[in-house]
Amino acid sequence: MDKFRMIFQFLQSNQESFMNGICGIMALASAQMYSAFDFNCPCLPRYNLAYGLGILLVPPFILFLLGFVLNNNVSMLAEEWRRPRGRRGKDPAVLRYMFCSMAQRAMIAPVVWVSVTLLDGKCITCAFCTSVPVETLGNASHPGFSQGEMKRVLARIPCKEIYDGQELIANEVAVRYLRCISQALGWGFVLLMTTLAFLVRSLRPCFTQAVFLKSRYWSHYIDIERKMFDETCAEHARSFARVCIQQFFEGMSTDLATARCHPPRKTPADAGEAIEKLLGITDQSTMNSALKSWHRCKPPLHLQQPALPSSNGWAGEEHPPAHSPVPRREVAAYYSRV
Repeated sequence: MDKFRMIFQFLQSNQESFMNGICGIMALASAQMYSAFDFNCPCLPRYNLAYGLGILLVPPFILFLLGFVLNNNVSMLAEEWRRPRGRRGKDPAVLRYMFCSMAQRAMIAPVVWVSVTLLDGKCITCAFCTSVPVETLGNASHPGFSQGEMKRVLARIPCKEIYDGQELIANEVAVRYLRCISQALGWGFVLLMTTLAFLVRSLRPCFTQAVFLKSRYWSHYIDIERKMFDETCAEHARSFARVCIQQFFEGMSTDLATARCHPPRKTPADAGEAIEKLLGITDQSTMNSALKSWHRCKPPLHLQQPALPSSNGWAGEEHPPAHSPVPRREVAAYYSRV
């Protein structure tokens, strides 16, 4: 059990690296899923386009949603977006930064799926086989084929075993033509995604450095605050349960001692420490009120911490300069005002 707890704490402390690893595993899994997928084009004029584009676009959408589901920060973003304003304002820039960070990780697996699908060429061949330019690549003046029959014959191009239009257009010619277009689209898509990733990761902080640093800082703060709040609640619940169970058994021992005329045992020292950790919240209604208050109006991000005024006006100086000491009367007056 201790080993699992250590692993869980390690994952919590390295959450960003862990999420990057999860996204990488999902990207590899998406490529492996496509290689293991049994692609069967229906080879029918009305269904080829829907089947091909469905295989190209639906799995990436599912992988994109799965990337959000596996990210623990989704609930944190939803809570921060839906919580009442209270005494702490909500910065839209921080929410946008959090959403963009999650979206960038969630986009890795869909991009890999679309890239692999386009480079393979089966989906484009199935979806657009009826749009092959027969006038350029085949014999469009072949007698005996109406427009409907021509569509039916071209729809069988992905199914080589049942294709019967060699006199209209060679199957290998049509497949190579569509696969060439698909691979060109695939490499163009890879280039576009790589360029966008470079612009987002490299150039965005250069143009909005102050906003970027502020958004990143407060997004980290929200994450750390939530973790520390959960840890504090867990510690309070543990202390509350310890004291409640201790009082139960003390009551039972008192009743037994009264019945048997034995003096009750003394309260152990750890029970007193648990009572101190309760911080005065010792009943269910008070705890519920505290949790409701935390949700409705979180404390403002302004720490009241007194500091001695310095002669040169520098903030954070612990001691005044030696050449201009602060009189004791001024110090006493300052603390009386505070």
